[in-house]
Amino acid sequence: MNNSIHVLNGDAILPIFQKSGIKGEIVIYREMFCEGPILEQVASDDFWKQRYAFFEKYFGVGKLEYFDKTIKEILKTEDLTIYDEIVLWFEYDLFCQVNMLALCSFLLQNYRKDVTYNLVCTGRVKGKTKLHSLSDFSSEEYVELYKNRVKLTKHKLLFADQAWKLFVENNYKNLSEFNFSKIGKFTYLQAAINQHLKRFPQENGFNEIENKMLQIVASEALTSTEIVQKLLFWQNENTVYGFGDVQFFAYLKELNNFFLINNEKYYLNENGKRKLLSNGL
Repeated sequence: MNNSIHVLNGDAILPIFQKSGIKGEIVIYREMFCEGPILEQVASDDFWKQRYAFFEKYFGVGKLEYFDKTIKEILKTEDLTIYDEIVLWFEYDLFCQVNMLALCSFLLQNYRKDVTYNLVCTGRVKGKTKLHSLSDFSSEEYVELYKNRVKLTKHKLLFADQAWKLFVENNYKNLSEFNFSKIGKFTYLQAAINQHLKRFPQENGFNEIENKMLQIVASEALTSTEIVQKLLFWQNENTVYGFGDVQFFAYLKELNNFFLINNEKYYLNENGKRKLLSNGL
């Protein structure tokens, strides 16, 4: 019987996975490499130093907590000597796709011919229009997802590593011109990168998310929680960002200079109004 290790994209799906009866060790991937400083060499000392500083500054996560919850988990995939198979469980959105690329790049550093690398990536479901995340499936359906897992050859891992390096470089022209769909097994990567391109500045210097925040605040007086709720709804209906509320709260905080806050309600100040008008919104 194969000795497997499964990398889950977050804590939320752990109960579903455990109930499925699928055997193997479990790793929880607690990161958001689509945000903050990143380097080409995943898990290098400098890489972790930058991630430590980012999480502490923006999310109040201390070094010890970050090490215990994130680094220790990721490093479980460094030495696969005792395993026959590693399975990556990810989703279609930008958040997940970037984490997937980072993990593929890391796995390539210690590639083993005697280990089978597999991917389960959810998104399109036959007969449904809505893209599905892993939390949309039952534990019984996880068994089917596992049966239909896709093999990641070394060639595919090398492609993912190339894609990761382009994401790290973050050059609009290079990202726009590269064909992220030429390796068919990464079904949702091109759409995720297309979404990322909308995070580059528009005419007024703000990206799509920042401009959407200005529009929401301009439309009615809302609390920060209400603004984030509207952003989450907009995201789910119109984008494939896949961001969590923590990210949107951080975005909102960064734009404080463009708001007036009265009784916890947000309003555009003169700077905010000028920004909105300069983008034709």
